[in-house]
Amino acid sequence: MEKFTATYTDQYQLAMAQVYFEKGHKEHDAVFDYFFRKLPFDGGYAIFAGLENLLEVVSNLSFSGDDLDYLKKQGFKDDFLQYLRNFKFRGNIFSCTEGDVVFPTRPILQVEANIIEAQIIETMLLNLLNFQTLIATKASRIRLVAGDAKLLDFGLRRAQATGGYFATRAAMVGGFDGTSNVLAAREFGIPASGTMAHSFIQSYDDELEAFRDFAEGRPKDCVLLVDTYNTLKSGLPNAIKVAREMESRGHKLLGIRLDSGDLSYFAKQSRKMLDEAGLEYVKIAASNQLDENVIKSLLEQQAPIDVFGVGTNLVTGDPDGALDGVYKLSWSNGKPRIKISESIVKVTLPHKKQVFRIKDKKGKCIGADAVALRDQERVEEMFHPFEPYKSMKLSEFEQEALLKKVMENGKVLIEKRPLDEIADYSLRRLAELPIEYKRFNNPHIYKIGISTKLREEREKLISSYKKSSK
Repeated sequence: MEKFTATYTDQYQLAMAQVYFEKGHKEHDAVFDYFFRKLPFDGGYAIFAGLENLLEVVSNLSFSGDDLDYLKKQGFKDDFLQYLRNFKFRGNIFSCTEGDVVFPTRPILQVEANIIEAQIIETMLLNLLNFQTLIATKASRIRLVAGDAKLLDFGLRRAQATGGYFATRAAMVGGFDGTSNVLAAREFGIPASGTMAHSFIQSYDDELEAFRDFAEGRPKDCVLLVDTYNTLKSGLPNAIKVAREMESRGHKLLGIRLDSGDLSYFAKQSRKMLDEAGLEYVKIAASNQLDENVIKSLLEQQAPIDVFGVGTNLVTGDPDGALDGVYKLSWSNGKPRIKISESIVKVTLPHKKQVFRIKDKKGKCIGADAVALRDQERVEEMFHPFEPYKSMKLSEFEQEALLKKVMENGKVLIEKRPLDEIADYSLRRLAELPIEYKRFNNPHIYKIGISTKLREEREKLISSYKKSSK
């Protein structure tokens, strides 16, 4: 939808890059980790999304002539701008698979490039991954409670401007079935779906005439909105009349939509009236400020709703609104790097790393990931990253390496997958997660640990920096 140029970044990235360039650091190697510190929605997991978009953007990233003209006006120097004229990301990216379940503290993705290239892509990377991971996680929570019901993204009109485009994609990764967003449906290969607005019915003098005209125009995909005037006394009886007229022409009414009032009560009454009219095949769709909690309540009340249209609360990631993903330097100029903080949870993990998912002999996830040095093939014992006296022996468990090289020398290594394949993968990975981590209330805390070698390396760095600061 939008063409990204390398100025889709924060100014301080370019300010730092110019200093690196002037001081001869432009070829210094660097490794940055992408991770987050807190799970969204007080949940027990997150769904990683946005990787394929990131790789596509990074592989084509450059500064246009207009970009360079603008940066010159901002005071950037000619020799640096000449360097940017030939800018291209030529680094490597290691990542877990898009759609996987991910957890705090541990790296989800690592960027390995020269310091300027790695720095310039930071803001765009955080923008794409944080947002899509947030929305995919919200969508996954909704899918968990919705069971076999059809889920449609209705959120474009309430999204933060063009963020609705990527929100639709992320919703599909998280398990949604379709969208009202025509542009995203076309470009991402998503089923497009929609009904009608109240304004369509209001524009007619007669509700029945409005329904008839719509059914004539959409004979194979007709869903009638029945709550404009009176759901049970007007909207539904008129929908039943139109449904019978459609049958006489060899067509069938696909469904009705409820968009206000007591959705559980109206769904039950509507189902009863439709069935009594011999219209058991007509589906009931519901919308209006839905989220995982409202849908859970409706289904617990046995509301016979077949389709949920979810808008505002999905695409805005309500109530969190943002994922706190960060991008931290862990290696530079041939040395491991660390950020030390008064807050122990903000002390970073140095070095090039690998992450292992810990499984039992039957391949079942036990609820733990271990972070190790990249050259380690296994982790025999992991330690809590911030509470050194907590540890766990891992020698008896299977270990799955999660970070795989997805870009090499600026070229994408993985094939682009249809969104339904990414969603299916996500559902499979989520199914491996024990149920206690998927609870909405007080979910079990997934264990993240660091290997003995990584722990020792971190302690060495902390000790050396403390000595040098005395």
